[in-house]
Formats: sequence, structure tokens, C-alpha cells
Amino acid sequence: MATALDKIAVVRVNETGGRAATILEHDSIRVMVDDIGGMIPELSSVRDAGRLNAHWLPWFRSNTAKPFNDAEHGSFWKANLLYNIAGNFPCIPNFGPGHIVEGIDMPPHGWTANLAWRFVNSGIDEESGAAWALSVMESPGKAMPLSFKKTDVIIPAHPVHYTSLTVKNQGDAAIDICAGWHNTLGAPFLQPGCRISGAANTWTTPPSGGEFDTTTRLALGAQFDSLDKAPLAGGGKVDISQVPGPTGYTDFAAGAIPASASLGWSAVVNPVLKMAYVCFFTGPAAAGEDDIILRFNDLWMQYGGRPFTPWAPYEGGTDLTYCLGTENSAAAYAYGLEYARRVKQVLGAPVTVSIPARSERTLRYGTLFSPCDAGLDGGVLSVEAEAAALVCSGAGGSCRFKADPSFDMLKGISGRHG
Repeated sequence: MATALDKIAVVRVNETGGRAATILEHDSIRVMVDDIGGMIPELSSVRDAGRLNAHWLPWFRSNTAKPFNDAEHGSFWKANLLYNIAGNFPCIPNFGPGHIVEGIDMPPHGWTANLAWRFVNSGIDEESGAAWALSVMESPGKAMPLSFKKTDVIIPAHPVHYTSLTVKNQGDAAIDICAGWHNTLGAPFLQPGCRISGAANTWTTPPSGGEFDTTTRLALGAQFDSLDKAPLAGGGKVDISQVPGPTGYTDFAAGAIPASASLGWSAVVNPVLKMAYVCFFTGPAAAGEDDIILRFNDLWMQYGGRPFTPWAPYEGGTDLTYCLGTENSAAAYAYGLEYARRVKQVLGAPVTVSIPARSERTLRYGTLFSPCDAGLDGGVLSVEAEAAALVCSGAGGSCRFKADPSFDMLKGISGRHG
């Protein structure tokens, strides 16, 4: 049970742009989850007399309180997703650009990132003392009869935002989908010198023919074993594990999480602020029958390579957008569901998840944001799960964070309130 010191709470608010949102908060973290797209503009930690937010807040995010209208807003924002985008959000059943699949006009990064989730209820769980909020969504495409149930949770003393997202197939045939969490970091947490790490041991850049063809400094279609030896398009190598300042490039790299891994993870450490941002999720070796397993660490390095709207204020203008996506997915790069269904594998790992007929599967995910010791200044080398902790080790030492990496508590909470 929570104590008075935990100050745990869950409340409904209207945030900027009149967006309805849920705030979950205790002494360690505050999380703001929008109904529209499940966007998470804020995942913050107490710092001195204020709070440090890890998540990206785009300068171009609409605050008009008007819903996206293509005739009015399309020429600048290009898509509803970019009109509302912020921080972290779930991407199902598509991971990548909008396209036609099974006759459906599938939006960029899928329905879960674009449509409004219907808030159902929230409260404090009597057994664990956790704050929770339940939301649901129905597929608008009859050819893909999916329904979605999402439970956002914070647990006392855990500096973690947990999410349980269940996908139910209400049809009579299995449906292959993509799935991902689009964690996106921005200032003031994201700074030059931050260190990026992941569970993957083999990396690749996407093949030519996609959105990065004209923005990349990395060689396309290239495979490499370490983030510090990424091949450049013009020859030579670059260390992409260290965040630079704005470079005038926008790049993407995907790394396959080993099939032997029981825990998937990615991490960014700010050695100046001594803060760690760690995503963790069930690994392939620990997969249960009902699990959606994410197979890839994906890095979207948006360091100023898009001289067009909405990234720039006008076509041909300066890209004013500096952020880093530490995404995790079951997808083929960020090339979309139809492409993933066609190629089936990348780096030997499956790029779709099958939801059997009249069945459901669940993605369980944790995002940790917490102060850390100097031992992680050079980045995270490994993440290990303990019964009630996540242990992150670096070249100079390790940090132990209170957490539920088995997701047993999350399963109990979502089961009682879903």
C-alpha cells in the first residue's frame, strides 16, 4: 500500500491545445498521457525546486484546440500525427509511414498513435498502492477488426511508467501487425554528449527507397556490430552512441535484440545531469503465449536533416527540430506494415506479430527515468532483471533501480482493473 510520503495520485486535466489527458504522479515521477494518440508529452523527475522532463515537445505541435483538418492544416503539418505528436506513444498496427494495406488507408504509426483513446476509469489499486488509468480504442477499419485496451500504471517508489497494451483480434482469421513504442527524447534532458545504448548486438541502416534517402549521413543498407562504428555514406565510420549537436542530418538505425535475451532494453544517459532514461520489455527468451515481443532497438536521430515543414517553418527552411527516438519495435525499420509483411525478417528476426483469430496478445513495457551514478557516464553496457529491481551496469559501475522487470505487478494491476 502507498503511504502518505508517496503522495501518489491520478487526475484528469486539459493540457495545452485543450487536449484531455491523465496525470499519474508520485514522489519519483510524473507522467502525462494524452487521450489523442496516447501521446506522453511529459515523463519528469524532481530536480532541485522544479522538474526535469525527458520527453520531446515539438516546437511545431499545434496548440489551437482545433482537431486536425487536412484542408486547413495538411499543407504545413502533412498528417494528423505530426499535428499532435509529442514524447512517447504506442504504434500499432503500423510502424512507419501512412499507406494502403488491405484496402485500409493506414495512418503513419497506426491507429493507436492517431486516434483518440476513450478514457474509461482510473484510481489507486488497493493491493499495490499503484495509480492506474484505463483507456480503450476500436479499429476504424473493418478489414482489420482489432480492439485495443491500454492500462497506464505507476507503482510507489518505482521511477517507472508502466503500460500494458492488449490487442484483440475480433475476426475469424489471424492478423499480422507491427508494434512499437516511439520513445522520443528532447531538451532539456537531451544534450550533446548523452550516451545511447541498447540490447541489440547487430545493427543495420534501412535500404534505399524510404524517407531517409535524402537526409542521411549514414550508408544505407549497411550492417554493423557496434554503435561506435556506424558506416558513413561518404566512407569512414562514426560513433552514433554519442549524441552530437545538430548535424543537419536525420538518420535511422535498427538493431536486432538477441533471441537469447530474456529482457529487451534501450538506454540514454546524460552524464552532465546524471540522469538515466531506460526502456525495458519482455525479451524473446522469456516470451509467454500471450506476449507481444519487440525484436528491435530503433534509433531515429533527428538532428536537423529535414528542411521542410513541419520540421522547418517553411519549405526549404532551417530544420529547427532536435530530438532522439529510442524506439523499440516489431517492425522492418520504419517502413510500414505492408513492407514488413512482405520482407518478413530483418537481421534474422521477425518483423511482425500475429494476433490469432478471436484471441488477444499483450505488450508490456516500462520506461524508467531517474538520477544515476557516475558509473553510467559512458553509457549502459548491460541491464539485468532482479525480483524487484533493474540493474544497469556501465564501465564505471552499476545502478540499481526499483522496478518490476517481470511485469508481475503490472499484470496483477491491469487484470484487476481492465
